[in-house]
Amino acid sequence: MAGFVVAITGGVASGKTAATAAFERLGVFVADADIAARAIVAPGQPALAKIVDRFGSGILLANGQLDRVRLRKCVFADAGTRRALEEITHPGIRERLKQQCAKAPGLYALAAIPLLAEGGGRANYPWLQRVLVIDVPLSLQESRLLTRDNIDATLAERMISAQASREQRLALADDVIVNDGVPADLEQAVAHLDRRYRELAI
Repeated sequence: MAGFVVAITGGVASGKTAATAAFERLGVFVADADIAARAIVAPGQPALAKIVDRFGSGILLANGQLDRVRLRKCVFADAGTRRALEEITHPGIRERLKQQCAKAPGLYALAAIPLLAEGGGRANYPWLQRVLVIDVPLSLQESRLLTRDNIDATLAERMISAQASREQRLALADDVIVNDGVPADLEQAVAHLDRRYRELAI
């Protein structure tokens, strides 16, 4: 069981997924908040029923699954709607991540939490030992998002502004990887931190 847990977070299109994958290749267990979020809104789950109560049955697909595309548009269009959704989903996500990390093999576990700053930071995640922020300059974040999601600049700006600011994320950080180079740079930075976390976890 892993008694040492590191959160990895960062803004949209910062390279969190690539960094997380690099840790996994080094044998580190990763509990992913995005996967947890999908699990807790599966048909039959209490969180899905609360979402339907709040947003109406039109938020469901014909097969009873959550219509993520429609929900995403609602959330990015209105801050109040986003907060309402977070109040429904975040407690279940936090508990699922905590349980997964507690059962994880190895010296330490990684909790991938994109919305750590938005979700209350350390106050709502007291079981974290460290926070790693994957940081990227705003201009590079925007260009990556445009390319990755094939969206227009207006939506990209809305998606970025809907999240915590770069400064808010960095304020939570114990460790920072500035992911503005080539993939080999990211791999090297991850390997360095992996060695450090293994030392700290002993």
